[in-house]
Amino acid sequence: MALRKDFLWGGATAANQCEGGYLEGNKGLSTVDVIPAGRDRVSVMKGKMKMLECNDQYFYPSHEAIDFYHRYKEDISLFAEMGFKCYRLSIAWTRIFPNGDDAVPNEEGLKFYENVFDECLKYGIEPLVTITHFDVPLHLVKTIGSWRSRKMIDYYERLCETIFTRYKDKVKYWLTFNEINMLLHLPFGSSGLVFEKGENEEAVKYQAAHYQLVASAKATEIARKINPEFKIGCMLAGASTYPYTCAPEDVWKAMERDREHYFFVDVQSRGEYPNYAKKMFERMNIKLKMEDGDEELLKKNTVDFVSFSYYGSRLTSADPEVNTQTAANLFPTLRNPYLKTSEWGWQIDPLGLRITLNALYDRYQKPLFIVENGLGAVDTPDENGHIEDDYRIEYLREHIVAFKAAVEEDGVDLLGYTTWGCIDLVSSSSGQMSKRYGFIYVDKDDDGNGTMKRSKKKSFYWYKKVISSNGEDLE
Repeated sequence: MALRKDFLWGGATAANQCEGGYLEGNKGLSTVDVIPAGRDRVSVMKGKMKMLECNDQYFYPSHEAIDFYHRYKEDISLFAEMGFKCYRLSIAWTRIFPNGDDAVPNEEGLKFYENVFDECLKYGIEPLVTITHFDVPLHLVKTIGSWRSRKMIDYYERLCETIFTRYKDKVKYWLTFNEINMLLHLPFGSSGLVFEKGENEEAVKYQAAHYQLVASAKATEIARKINPEFKIGCMLAGASTYPYTCAPEDVWKAMERDREHYFFVDVQSRGEYPNYAKKMFERMNIKLKMEDGDEELLKKNTVDFVSFSYYGSRLTSADPEVNTQTAANLFPTLRNPYLKTSEWGWQIDPLGLRITLNALYDRYQKPLFIVENGLGAVDTPDENGHIEDDYRIEYLREHIVAFKAAVEEDGVDLLGYTTWGCIDLVSSSSGQMSKRYGFIYVDKDDDGNGTMKRSKKKSFYWYKKVISSNGEDLE
């Protein structure tokens, strides 16, 4: 079983990391617009440090980002030159509903995305659209506490109805929430949650999760009414967790850690809360507020496919002495002595991608889609401005070999592969530009200085060859 003939090769970005134009076209403020670069970034994203206004003492990289808002035609033409079959992008909620609770959508925002989709379709590029990618209207955080409130479901529903209706002939593939499980790790960054002293944070997070899961099912229901051809997916920050040793306690700990993340997709893909989650809520004394009809809605409106990001595997131990965290990614994970790491301490594990694909396919038996995978690295142009990013080519090559093996040798059904940050953009975790992922270099530094000039890296030409050969030519 080889890769599909219509395999969706491409790249991925998020509105808040590439668009800029943060107040243009009547756009409202979003949570990401008040998340600064620098030392306090992670505290704000975790909801530990309350920042609901911009402050002159900080730099906010989302405000300009890489200015895709004005340069989308140039960027999409470069994607087309590489041969993209698919471009994953997200819609900024506050471009469509500036406050989130507006009665009427903002036509300028709707028109912007219409133009972007038309530009993609001009080149035969299929848009894969994330409805919300770490993006909540700031007004809704201030007025109703964001996803603490059930009212968010109504506002999300209105967003979905608006964009599904407007783009029903332009977009086929949709994702309801980006990395929905990140709500547990970056509650403000992903979902606009800020905590008060002394409250039960886990209860707040899981209640918000319930509302998002209901909202996701609602979106799926609405989508099928508006266009039965739509394909609706969920999206997980994916990676298998390895036990530190073969001690049964470590194996159990690894299983528990995986379930923490699978929980969301178990509901979105299987349509009900798993027993292990119900028992966990009992132990934690969490009583979810559900309304009549919630469970039936979840059951009837499961997703068509499961998408996920993959950057590396995780490692855990049951021994509290051993289980100290590394700096890798925003997930707690131990250092795996068998793996190399990136410049940012992220562990590189191509075989882990094959393991994760098999674990997800065994569990859900639905088509899968790798919608983020890539290497963040410092790229230094030579005297001619050229970037020899062989380290990126090697990383991507090894991961493509791994997912091809999952398809060809293990029988996993894989729809496509969109590399993360196909053009350099603002890093979500660190807010830096110097942590580059793209095939296209953008001349901008961590302080926001630079010409924004786009130029092709060595990997640009390599990926073009990979796509044109449907993954056969990886040299």
